[in-house]
Amino acid sequence: MIGKKTLRNEPIFASKVKQILEEFSKKYELSYEQKLTLNHVTKFNKISLENAEELVEKLEDIIKRKHAVRIADIMPEDLSDLRLMFVKEKVPIKKKDLEDILKIVDEYRAE
Repeated sequence: MIGKKTLRNEPIFASKVKQILEEFSKKYELSYEQKLTLNHVTKFNKISLENAEELVEKLEDIIKRKHAVRIADIMPEDLSDLRLMFVKEKVPIKKKDLEDILKIVDEYRAE
């Protein structure tokens, strides 16, 4: 794409993607890829945007924001699911931290 550059790169929640695409679809027609994305985030979104933001704030005390956003989108149910998210990380995360993360996630699972 000539003349286009990335101005900012930050992770966002699936619920935020859904909100953005729904607002965009009111004014414009969505492309095929945008329709697929909207369908996917509508089907698999597990937490509201407000709760996701609160969850990430709590998780940022333990892990980086990019991981916290990914956890808020996936909402892992046990340690094995959570460990899979950190397999490629260079710095290992302690088991106690993983358990703390799961406790925090479980608080928001009861929606």
